Amino acid sequence: MAKYIYLFAFTSFLFPLNDKKAIESSQYNSTIYRDRWGVPHIYGKTDKDAAYGLAYAHAEDDFKTIQDVLLALRGNLASVKGPKAAPVDYLTKMLNIWKVVDKKYEHELSTEVQELCNGYADGLNEYVRRHPNKAVKGLFPVSGKDIVAGFVFRTPLMFGFDWYLGEIMKEKKPDFNKLALAHNDFTMYGSNVIAVAPNRSEDGHTRIAINSHQPWEGPVAWYEAHLFSDEGLNVSGGLFPGSPVVFKGFNDSIAWSHTVNKPDLIDVYELKVNPDNKMQYMFDGEWKDFEVEDVKINVKIFGPIKWKFKRKVIRSAHGPVIRADHGTYALRYSGEGLIGQVEQWYKMNKSKNLDEFKNALRMMQIPMFNTVYADYGGNIYYLYNGLIPKRKVGYNWYGILPGNKSDLIWDDYYSFDQLPQIANPQSGYLQNCNSTPYLATVGSENIKKVLPKDTGIEEFQTNRAYRANELYGSDPSISKQEFYDYKYDTYYSERSVMKYALDRFLKEIITDDIKLLEGVKVLENWDLSNNKDSEGAVLALQTFKITYDVNDFEYDYDKIYSDFKESVYYLDKQFGKINVPLREFVFLRRGDLLLPVDGGPDILRAIYSKQVKNKRIVTHGDCFFQIVEWDKNGKVRAESIHQYGSSTLDEKSPHFSDQSMLFVDKKMKPASIDRETIIKEAVKSYSP
Repeated sequence: MAKYIYLFAFTSFLFPLNDKKAIESSQYNSTIYRDRWGVPHIYGKTDKDAAYGLAYAHAEDDFKTIQDVLLALRGNLASVKGPKAAPVDYLTKMLNIWKVVDKKYEHELSTEVQELCNGYADGLNEYVRRHPNKAVKGLFPVSGKDIVAGFVFRTPLMFGFDWYLGEIMKEKKPDFNKLALAHNDFTMYGSNVIAVAPNRSEDGHTRIAINSHQPWEGPVAWYEAHLFSDEGLNVSGGLFPGSPVVFKGFNDSIAWSHTVNKPDLIDVYELKVNPDNKMQYMFDGEWKDFEVEDVKINVKIFGPIKWKFKRKVIRSAHGPVIRADHGTYALRYSGEGLIGQVEQWYKMNKSKNLDEFKNALRMMQIPMFNTVYADYGGNIYYLYNGLIPKRKVGYNWYGILPGNKSDLIWDDYYSFDQLPQIANPQSGYLQNCNSTPYLATVGSENIKKVLPKDTGIEEFQTNRAYRANELYGSDPSISKQEFYDYKYDTYYSERSVMKYALDRFLKEIITDDIKLLEGVKVLENWDLSNNKDSEGAVLALQTFKITYDVNDFEYDYDKIYSDFKESVYYLDKQFGKINVPLREFVFLRRGDLLLPVDGGPDILRAIYSKQVKNKRIVTHGDCFFQIVEWDKNGKVRAESIHQYGSSTLDEKSPHFSDQSMLFVDKKMKPASIDRETIIKEAVKSYSP
């Protein structure tokens, strides 16, 4: 199920429409300018026109992924992918997406956002009109409602709704008190965002590193685009398939980025079911009827053969209900029924100063994400964003709650002003690297702990946070080159989980095996770096499976010893040595291209890889990112880099891997949003 969950996170939702009429492209005034790297710069007379062009350009570069996403979000993925995708289709129906959209679309979204989403949908429709052979029959056209429904759908997935479902459906009753640790280790995707104000820069510039980590391929891999219009839109950054707005990026006045945070936004309730009527549950001393809906799911069996079957979607007063062998459970999650996510990001895209940006954040339609901001005036700002429930005192909200009491169903959240946040600290420095909000800067101005522990707000530091504070936080006058060098840092901190595990293991290991003693010597000589020439990083990577937080790390000597022994003999057999440098083991692979890359788990140069024969191939981590700066006069300049290039799937495209060499060499390319420069330097321009 998890494989397919990723198909639709952060993307649009497709709803079948009977109207097959194509949209005339003449309705839109849009021009796509492709720069030398193939990055689309999309001009529109209006914001709606720009969204239209964005959809068309993205479809040119990655239509297959967009279409796979649309299938998933339509609730028809199983009709193409087969039985393994059926749980995804069921999930789309479980969450009542279309009931929310139909009820609130016209009343709670501005006309501007409705038009924006309609324009994006029409851009996809136009691409299909021109390339009908690429489209799955019956899938198009789409509408603005479909795009909004996608944002509604992904809301609970952003903070692990699918993970909770998976744990409940296992054979044994889950203990969420323990599982929370596994759910929060750094096998999850992380991110970095770092901002420095003029008083901490050697040249008086404001800088921000926009560095979200994502999978390198697939429907939640970053796509770079620049949108500008005569209505004031001028934003460049990263987005996913199905989005008419930039999720992280910059305009001429501001820049921002997000990192994943983990407040407790989901609660699980165990329900007592009536033994005489399984469609009733005990609630406030009485049997109460479940809400029940019959849904149909189409599953591809073989070739054109499909099987239709019915399932019941069940809801309680708490939320969606899941039946397992060990019990019946209901899930309640933050933000259920929200529809304004796309509107909030749109307002962030168009913000021109801190007040406007904070007003967008005050909408609180996006239920999670740390957010760090910088602007042309030298302002920097951090918010621990979260739609955090106010819960009744006296219960273990991390575990499974009794489902028979109405007073355990929360319906209120902490306000925006109650959330941890800080603006313009005297240190001139802010960061978040999936770490505690209480150490967002250095010095005495850090945020005080004010919210209860049941909010789930993190109190640990990741290695990336330690290193950011040790580098940026200890340098009172950061040069431009140092800002870049620190971002590409490859070291584990002396305070990291890796250092703790390494030191403890080296202290405890006892062996007379000559090969293992050689391995011990390699680890003893390791300087905690993960650069290409490091000869200890490979053995450490293979030996230690660590977590974000040292307090959550379960040190198991026998397991570590076993992994160490296996790794030593594996390296010796495959390479004829144990001190294998990282450049011989970890690679960026793109088509026939194979490039060594430095970096590792939970370091600022974050690299996560999987074993493929005698190599490790990078799958996610450091990927598309930007560094943005404003000089003393408020003039913006930016650079960006993508691990591959703008063309996602076309191996024949010159932009399939044209940025990869720059990426592994830790170099970046200009990312201009100046209209005259864009038009002058464009390699290609056309109107879809």
